[in-house]
Amino acid sequence: MKAIVVAGGTGGHIYPAIAIMGKIKEKEPDSEFLYIGTNDRMEKDIIPNLGIEFIGLEMTGLNRSNPLSNVEVLRKFKKAIKESRSIIKNFKPDIVIGAGGYITAPVLYAAHKEGIPTLIHEQNSIPGVSNKFIGNFADKICVSLPNSINLFPKNKVVYTGNPRSEEIIKVEKLSKTKIGFKNNKKLVVVVMGSLGSTTMTLKIKELIPAFNDKDYQVLIITGKKYYDEYKDIKLSDNVKLEPFMDNLINLLKDSDLIVSRAGASTIAEITAIGLPAVLVPSPYVTNNHQYKNAKELEDAGACVIVTEEDFSKDTIISEIDKLLSDEKGYNKMVECSKKLGITDSATRIYEEARKIIR
Repeated sequence: MKAIVVAGGTGGHIYPAIAIMGKIKEKEPDSEFLYIGTNDRMEKDIIPNLGIEFIGLEMTGLNRSNPLSNVEVLRKFKKAIKESRSIIKNFKPDIVIGAGGYITAPVLYAAHKEGIPTLIHEQNSIPGVSNKFIGNFADKICVSLPNSINLFPKNKVVYTGNPRSEEIIKVEKLSKTKIGFKNNKKLVVVVMGSLGSTTMTLKIKELIPAFNDKDYQVLIITGKKYYDEYKDIKLSDNVKLEPFMDNLINLLKDSDLIVSRAGASTIAEITAIGLPAVLVPSPYVTNNHQYKNAKELEDAGACVIVTEEDFSKDTIISEIDKLLSDEKGYNKMVECSKKLGITDSATRIYEEARKIIR
């Protein structure tokens, strides 16, 4: 297969795109890829480091607070379409696959105009502006969560799950004893995104003393930016702090509960593992999509939601204690979480891509 893959902006878009390419390569080792992203976001470093040909285009998202600035966005959009059509003519792909971010809109629209089969993947419960727009032109739309099916044209959409989940299943478990925890005590992981959060740092600092003398262990991932803000806090023996863990997913396989945001990657990880969760959706994201991600899990019995506004030491300790002490309720949440986790998602997306190429 010869494919152009498009995704940009955040790891929540880029890593599913990488997972899709990995599956295509597994199925068809002679496949060729060209990755198109923005020229000023994280994909410009991640993709070339993987040895994948990369082209960066200039593109920005809509500015809702200053509509007049969108005249410049429209100019960039038209220019990116023109450049994409040229790239597509030169590369001659069998398919163009988009995994989110505003760069996908001009590239997939250009592919549609060139008569190339197109597929998009939506990670969140509520589609972003780019995927909502390009869904009108794409040949196939793959979604991560069941409720998203109702937000796209019915004849195009298929529920595949998030392709990251298939990678997660294969990840080797990291024993909590490897980072200094006891094997015979439960482990709770608290993490508010890979970068951390200013507002949540203040709340978590107040929360830490409430873990004293609990019969479970707690790992708090602070984010590198905020790690020093915790240096004056006295920790009890059952609490550890880390600025960042690049093998956190390995550790989650030996954890009992996670308290976290509700981004698309987090949803894919916890449902693939079947890990019970207390989700604290970020209120600072477009269309409040993290809350809607979390709500889909809560409605399925796979998590408990605590809003950032309601996050306090009393609320969180109460939810953690309740979940860890109720064995029947805990096991039910594991079961409900696993039902949402599709562990062959990348394979399903590959098969959909093959269908529309044929």
